[in-house]
Amino acid sequence: MAFFALADLHLGFAVDKPMDVFGPQWENHAAKIAAKWAEVVAADDVVLLPGDTSWAMRLSEVQPDLAFIADLPGRKILLRGNHDYWWNSINKVRAVLPPGMSAIQNDHLMVNGWAVCGARGWNIPNSGLPGEDDPKIFLRERNRLEMSLNSAPPGAPKVVMMHFPPALAVGDEPGFVDLLERHDVVLCVYGHLHGTRDHALGLQGVRNGVRYVLCAADAVDFTPVRLPLESIASGGQSDILNKTS
Repeated sequence: MAFFALADLHLGFAVDKPMDVFGPQWENHAAKIAAKWAEVVAADDVVLLPGDTSWAMRLSEVQPDLAFIADLPGRKILLRGNHDYWWNSINKVRAVLPPGMSAIQNDHLMVNGWAVCGARGWNIPNSGLPGEDDPKIFLRERNRLEMSLNSAPPGAPKVVMMHFPPALAVGDEPGFVDLLERHDVVLCVYGHLHGTRDHALGLQGVRNGVRYVLCAADAVDFTPVRLPLESIASGGQSDILNKTS
């Protein structure tokens, strides 16, 4: 069993939200995702989906998007993104998820010995990223991430899903990374950053024992990224910032 991650699917089978307005790479992107997913993910693998899964505004509209994901190989674990407006009550979300799909929110899920934790996150104050810069929401999301991390069993190795980047490749603002380091997280996946310029801002590689993986769909050619958890579990982690493997 292997772990993969892919953020920002931005599906919209029930709503009129074409993605090609964001660039030619987004043309027929759902078909690209399906084809590339099938090439790398097996039925017994796990795929983390850290946010912006669907443009749907309500649960009734998200059903075709969830059905599309359910038909793809592997077990899927979802997290809310800033554009997942259909995601309100976690109980209602879990009630409509097809078999083989789970969601985390302020809690964790144990998968093959790994504690999968996470929180949506938010723009880091004064980071310069486009979008709302609200310190109150940022602090609330820090609290939610810590709540999720605290929910995991003591000693369990932790993997974290975030939608917003936990930190940027440049600058001194810790963002969320101090929480990840304090809780001995081994790997954090995130998305949200789109376009070549913003992709370059994402923190990637290993810093202070935590590996960071940007898995926004357009940053990884719409292909689920295999996470090196087997290597990490056997001691294969090293501090090489902004170097991926």
